[in-house]
Amino acid sequence: MREAIVLLNMGGPNNLNEVEMFLHNMFNDPYIIRTKSKLLRRFIAGMITLTRAEKSQDIYRQIGGKSPLVELTRKLVTELSKAVGSEIIVDFVMRYTPPMAEEVCQRLKEQGVEKVYLIPLYPQYSSTTTQSSLDDFEAIAHKIGWESITVEIKHFFTNETYNRCVIERIKEALGNDQANSFDIIFSAHGLPQKIVDQGDPYQRQVIAHVEILKTMMESNTIHFNQVHLAYQSKVGPMKWLEPSLETALHDIQNKRVIIVPIAFTIDNSETDFELSIEYAEVAHELGYEAYRVCRCPNDHPLFVQTLKELYEKMK
Repeated sequence: MREAIVLLNMGGPNNLNEVEMFLHNMFNDPYIIRTKSKLLRRFIAGMITLTRAEKSQDIYRQIGGKSPLVELTRKLVTELSKAVGSEIIVDFVMRYTPPMAEEVCQRLKEQGVEKVYLIPLYPQYSSTTTQSSLDDFEAIAHKIGWESITVEIKHFFTNETYNRCVIERIKEALGNDQANSFDIIFSAHGLPQKIVDQGDPYQRQVIAHVEILKTMMESNTIHFNQVHLAYQSKVGPMKWLEPSLETALHDIQNKRVIIVPIAFTIDNSETDFELSIEYAEVAHELGYEAYRVCRCPNDHPLFVQTLKELYEKMK
């Protein structure tokens, strides 16, 4: 039986011309804009795209004219392919920009793949990310008549190898400095409070993940002055998870911080622009002496090993 591992992520514009596609597809996702009316959702997506496209293009212009996410994911796929061997195909699907599910499913069908291991690249589960990506892939597979066996994983924030990778990224950000001179902020992508109230487990899993990492840092004798959790990327007027990262930066007394993007595995505009440029400016205005952002796992060997472990566990 021919098998494939498929990594799933939200995607990002591969060039400035794809910014409008990215925005339209994201806000036309029923897991993001939760109205029962497809027509109303399409209208909302169109209005958001119209009002945000120019500003979003400027953001991507400042980080090289595209999102780094697709290229970094491609590198991860290359490394994972080496780790699992040539007998299994490794591919990836982006939710809102190419390569999207229809293209990849068709390719895997033509390659004779009969069993697929789906690994969403979100450490913590949310219906807005994990479930959206899984449902999209499986709907497209059904649409093209590809009756493969699918095995999926919902989260991996408890995986020890993965958390060792996060710790390594924290050590990289520290360099030769002492941890006790810094506060550390685990910054998670925000979510509307309403979605959490409806039963989405994302916030609970983020909190649990921070506790795991705190324990691991202690066992590695990495003792930060204080440990914080905050949320970034709020959009619109509704209530989102709190505290926001901006509020946390205002409230922290120690003006030396390391930011860990705990909800992302691959660097993207939220890490390369929002955290590394936008919030860096906020920190500068607030008089921070040091403001550092950890890199995401990306193609780190320990993250490659994590994905291999997840695949082997699913077999």
